[in-house]
Amino acid sequence: MPRQRFEPPAPPSLNITPLIDMVFILLIFFAVNASFTKEAGVEVERPAASTAVVQEHATLFIAVTADGRVWIEKKVVDPRDVQSHVARLLAENPKAGVVILADKRAPTGVVLEALDAARLAGAEHVAVAATVKP
Repeated sequence: MPRQRFEPPAPPSLNITPLIDMVFILLIFFAVNASFTKEAGVEVERPAASTAVVQEHATLFIAVTADGRVWIEKKVVDPRDVQSHVARLLAENPKAGVVILADKRAPTGVVLEALDAARLAGAEHVAVAATVKP
């Protein structure tokens, strides 16, 4: 009778390929569905309003400071160039909402110029930011 050799069983292994695939799928899902906002790049003291409402789809912010400077994407922009900047950003995201963050001491003419330029660039949702009055 021949002798049989006893060989210990192979150690169990864990196949992590499906786990890696799932992580990549989740990463792609979140990257596609992420909403990237274009910040203005400067803090302003917004005026208070009792009828202020939350803007849901705001992804582009234009700031107008107290000295009349216009900020888009953390850069100072000439007020005459606001329309071209907004048009370029709307080409990336056509359904983007535009919010104008105007300082309460900002010149009204510059704020209205920015508002008009955003609308002329094709923005459907344009709002002026305010804080809620207590």
